[in-house]
Amino acid sequence: MKKYNIPDTMTVVVLNSYSGADALSIEQRPVPTPGRNEVLVKVAFAPINPSDLATLTGYYGFKDPTPIVPGGEGSGEVVSSGSGFMARYFLGKRVACTGWGTGGGVWSEYVVKSVKGGVLSLNKSLSLEQGSMSFINPLTASAFIDISKKGGHKAILLTAAASSLGQKVNRLGRREGIQIVNVVRRDAQVELLKAQGADIVLNSNDERFEQQLHEVCHQTKTHLAFDAVAGPLTNQLLKAMPPNSKVTVFSALSRQSVQASPDLLIFENKRIDNFWLGPWMSQQNLLKTMLMWKRTQKQIPNHLKSDIRKIYPLQEVKEAIHDYRSQMTGGKILLRMS
Repeated sequence: MKKYNIPDTMTVVVLNSYSGADALSIEQRPVPTPGRNEVLVKVAFAPINPSDLATLTGYYGFKDPTPIVPGGEGSGEVVSSGSGFMARYFLGKRVACTGWGTGGGVWSEYVVKSVKGGVLSLNKSLSLEQGSMSFINPLTASAFIDISKKGGHKAILLTAAASSLGQKVNRLGRREGIQIVNVVRRDAQVELLKAQGADIVLNSNDERFEQQLHEVCHQTKTHLAFDAVAGPLTNQLLKAMPPNSKVTVFSALSRQSVQASPDLLIFENKRIDNFWLGPWMSQQNLLKTMLMWKRTQKQIPNHLKSDIRKIYPLQEVKEAIHDYRSQMTGGKILLRMS
């Protein structure tokens, strides 16, 4: 068995208050020791996702008392294990790791994770760069298609469609024969998606947007929307779709409350519900979860691959966040831990 040289201390990113990137600092902390059914991961890479930006301002579902280590997902190698068969099984394996639960966020050189959902083995064919982005967006895209197919939907509406997640939903949708009605907010994003093969892309800032959306949703018989924006756009989606439709809100990029006209809910039987990947995954049985992970891993090299725009060292996390904020649809920004 390979022996690992584990240092006494590690570099970590610390969020000292929920006031944004300016509240981040770089610190040295002791390398933690895994307990029973836990492993120590030497983190290689971690992406910056919209959920990470929301976390920095206290706008995400997790809001533990600060200081905290942020970072929603990453990849690395298990270099030490606590007791328990599963912990020993992961020793030496390359893994994707989630950023919450045991050990907290992964913007850190090392992190302890539970083997009960905190780490998942990576295919040998995947790079650690792609592996670091293999959890949140790929599994969310797979979940949206799974939900759509189970509901018998031949077409779905998607906002923030030029995002990394949106591009993955489009590729999977085409593969599964599901029409995606894409909503973006800039002409450049319209061109981006159309160049990738999307045939319906609407700009929400176009003066004819509401009329165009209504016409398209009725032509395609779209009754299900996945909304990443919230605010007044949610009501526009509800209004545009036929009666008995539903908007599933999975993010709030507008940082505004969901808006909905009561007459749409009452007289047209339209609904709003929510999606959050973690709880949705926990509701699936173990076999389905493992099959979905296996299928997702196989699809990452093509349908679920993420483009990488730039990789920053961990110490330059503030610069990386600024870069990501300035261009969130031009490829992912990764942090390299060491």
